[in-house]
Amino acid sequence: MIQVKPFPAKKALAVFAPSAKEILHLLPKGIVLKDDPGHAVVAVPHSPEVVHTLTINGVKDVPTPLSTIYTFPGRFQPFEAQRATADFAAMHERCFILNSMGLGKTMTSLWAFDFLHSMKLVNRVLVVCPLSTMERTWADEVFKSFPQYKVNVLYGTAERRKKLLKEEADVYVINTDGIGIIEKELAKRHDIDLVIIDEVALFRNKRTTRWSIMNRICNKQTKRRVWGMTGSPTPNQPTDAWAQCMLVVPDTPGLPKYFSHFQAKTMFRVNQFTWLPKPDAADIVYQTMQPSIRFSLDDCLDLPPQTVMTRQVELTKEQEKAYKDMFAKLVFELKGQTVNAVSEATKASKLLQICCGVAYDNSGAEVLLPMQPRIDVLKEIIDESEGKAICFIPFTGALNSVTQSLRDLGISAEIIDGSVSKSERDRIFGTFQNTKDIQVIVANPAAMSHGLTLTAATTIVWYGPTYSNEVYQQACARVRRPGQKRTTVIVHLVSSKLEQEIYKRLDKKQSLQGTLLDLIAKDSENLLS
Repeated sequence: MIQVKPFPAKKALAVFAPSAKEILHLLPKGIVLKDDPGHAVVAVPHSPEVVHTLTINGVKDVPTPLSTIYTFPGRFQPFEAQRATADFAAMHERCFILNSMGLGKTMTSLWAFDFLHSMKLVNRVLVVCPLSTMERTWADEVFKSFPQYKVNVLYGTAERRKKLLKEEADVYVINTDGIGIIEKELAKRHDIDLVIIDEVALFRNKRTTRWSIMNRICNKQTKRRVWGMTGSPTPNQPTDAWAQCMLVVPDTPGLPKYFSHFQAKTMFRVNQFTWLPKPDAADIVYQTMQPSIRFSLDDCLDLPPQTVMTRQVELTKEQEKAYKDMFAKLVFELKGQTVNAVSEATKASKLLQICCGVAYDNSGAEVLLPMQPRIDVLKEIIDESEGKAICFIPFTGALNSVTQSLRDLGISAEIIDGSVSKSERDRIFGTFQNTKDIQVIVANPAAMSHGLTLTAATTIVWYGPTYSNEVYQQACARVRRPGQKRTTVIVHLVSSKLEQEIYKRLDKKQSLQGTLLDLIAKDSENLLS
């Protein structure tokens, strides 16, 4: 009978067996420490490959290397779900990480990368992620928790991206639709041997150019580890899983080679244009998306009751021009003046409205600005949310525009602001709280009364910040109420330094007075984050 004992200090396993020959047959690189008749001891590296080999040959209770020898670095210690997920990723060259939003998939995968890097099992990693998470999520986390690693964010012109890819770094971060720009250069980089696809559900359509490029990167160029991460792998239909599996785990047993076959397994046809999921569709998807790991917010008793995160969002050219013009105008107006809190808040609101996609002409008429990047990120968050969502927008013009954009995307959304009657509010809140209807409430935060319970929601998105600590705290409290059994997530959308500073002060319950004036004094040349 073969048994093992870890030696963490040596990053090795001691394997006990009747003969050394029996172990060396499985693990030729082992070092024989003892070979007495009927009692042999062989030292082998404590690596994922060795653990796999021992496990598939019937050896029980082999400890995984990360859980045994890794010391988690960073600003905080992992939750149990994060430990288990990092361990799982390190043990699998190809896998899915399907944990809910708010469970720290970014940090979890970086811990797994750091462990494999320390074991010299991977060299460099390419992170492919939504534009909104490149800097404020991935680059920030590497900078703060892994200062020994250099991170290059491949963003900007094609020339700049290629130049940054040529520079030596440990972590390269690129947005989902930027991968085509560096595809040829990446083909030569055999040292980039791990690809983390953040929000792999964005690759759920095999017919898209982005899927074809990603497939070549993962499965054609060179042998690479691939981890696909998303909290919502099938946001629309069970068939969403098929293209993701073909990308990440194309050799999974039972995975049909053709979409039509997978569709027939998971859905039934009602008529020429309509397909509906079969009762066992979720089970089939689960069996196909293997190996995978998933923890929901409900599973994690050691999580804080509320998680706060930031998503960086690009302004459109129209928004950026309007923002800079308005900022210059405000600088001129404020020069040499004594500004009270009310006046400053009014002026700051003009900039915040532009970030939300609304400006006003000289006559005071509302002008809607293109704001597709912000809508795209909002849609991503709604898709990722474990429960329903509330989107807070302090400006009436943007409320209507955003709600219509969500409806155009097929998301059931209702508005709550000062113009909505009590009876209509009661209908909306009751439907939202007690039925599957109404996926999102888009609300002016000042209109969400004290004591209101909306525990059907697990996610709050601040589309734009409020300039009031009281309003912010009360609005965030709508989902953290008696009866809420799930951890909640608050997401701040940020496109400017003003928004960034406001959220920072709101989070610390600091006074907002002087925020705009401080920004003007500090950095009037570089307005955007």
